[in-house]
Amino acid sequence: MRIGHQCNSLPLAGRAGQLASFKANTLAAAWTGVQRQEAVCKRLDDNSIVQNNYCDPDSKPPENQRACNTEPCPPEWFIGDWLECSKTCDGGMRTRAVLCIRKIGPSEEETLDYSGCLTHRPIEIESCNNQSCPPQWVALDWSECTPKCGPGFKHRIVLCKSSDLSKTFPAAQCPEENKPPVRIRCSLGRCPPPRWVTGDWGQCSAQCGLGQQMRTVQCLSYTGQASSDCPETVRPPSMQQCESKCDSTPISNTEECKDVNKVAYCPLVLKFKFCSRAYFRQMCCKTCQGH
Repeated sequence: MRIGHQCNSLPLAGRAGQLASFKANTLAAAWTGVQRQEAVCKRLDDNSIVQNNYCDPDSKPPENQRACNTEPCPPEWFIGDWLECSKTCDGGMRTRAVLCIRKIGPSEEETLDYSGCLTHRPIEIESCNNQSCPPQWVALDWSECTPKCGPGFKHRIVLCKSSDLSKTFPAAQCPEENKPPVRIRCSLGRCPPPRWVTGDWGQCSAQCGLGQQMRTVQCLSYTGQASSDCPETVRPPSMQQCESKCDSTPISNTEECKDVNKVAYCPLVLKFKFCSRAYFRQMCCKTCQGH
């Protein structure tokens, strides 16, 4: 047997000695990793790996494994998604969750104080939507209902203002389709019916004795307008009898109290109580004396 032929052959590595090497294989989702020991079949001359059937299977050592990287994982920042901006324009704010997290097991973790993470803490709040808002309609308070009773309307002023209300723009700069109403219907209840309104009584028509006095009587609505809807059955009188106090100054002794001869109806004057009137009292002085 030639030595050269023997060198060119592929002897079993197990016959000359089996070599083993450690090969690390760390689990990605675990707190600690695992290293596995694998047995490989190698050539004796150049130490290259060959197929396992060139080695004696009975001499193959068992495959072992051991834990690795058993030290705790360093804390790291957990950053959540940004929440919706608080405003759609004129500058709002948005926030996100920022936590200092440390893994303590394959599927378990704990939250630490912010000081537990050594790297710079990410921001949790920032401004957003800083563009100016377009002009908007601003409605002032409603007026009182007019008229004071019955169907009427309320009115208000509507302005086109800047979003911070500091400026007033022409109405054309605000969308007409979004303009709030400036007038609405209203009612403060049923109006009171028209009523008779009387004036003060006038002066008595007689300066002495019985006479008449007048006053105005009008049918007016609640607004003071003339109306014809007042019931005639309750209309107040516009005329009444009155009596003026006669002058009781005694007749002078130089003038005789007598009835005028040509007046023959003095008894009738007395009968119908006309003596209170100055004319008849003078014409029928004697008849009316004491009455």
